[in-house]
Amino acid sequence: IAGLVSRLYDPTGGAVRIAGIDLRQAALDDVRAAVGVVAQDVHLFHDTLAANLRYAKPSASDADLVAALRAAQIWDVIARLPDGLDTVVGDRGHRMSGGEKQRIAIARLLLRNPGVVVLDEATAHLDAGSEADVQAALEVALEGRTSIVIAHRLSTIRNADQIAVIDAGRVVEHGTHDDLIRQGGLYARLTATQFAD
Repeated sequence: IAGLVSRLYDPTGGAVRIAGIDLRQAALDDVRAAVGVVAQDVHLFHDTLAANLRYAKPSASDADLVAALRAAQIWDVIARLPDGLDTVVGDRGHRMSGGEKQRIAIARLLLRNPGVVVLDEATAHLDAGSEADVQAALEVALEGRTSIVIAHRLSTIRNADQIAVIDAGRVVEHGTHDDLIRQGGLYARLTATQFAD
């Protein structure tokens, strides 16, 4: 789903449309500008934080970077680093924690300002504290945007306008959280298992 929406590949049947436009008819640059992705494994380059953020918007000023980092709930951490925005994050961002990398990726997404956001298991490997920080950043990042959230952690999608439950490659249920709980199907069983504690 994430690959189809971001046009990493095209569908073999049917069509993926944004604003009624078949993505196969759109220029790749236009699709890339319209769709932003935050994946489970964030890729950061062996460069400064500023350079990693400007990858999304080369013309961004330092003030733009700080505003995006504040919105992504990570500026307080960055401001405490000795080199601030000039901190080199290391290969694949190894000097940052998983939650910090996710929030940097969200800041990068906010700088790009796409109309459609795909979150592909964006909180999968985070501990509860980091997940709460990332969830707070996502509330800002998703506001006013069409969002496709792919998640096994149901807390990530509980407040979605529409949830599609996919099993063996097919949509087997769809509705709001409350609708799906009332239906008593796969989503209800998964919810009961995940929230049993």
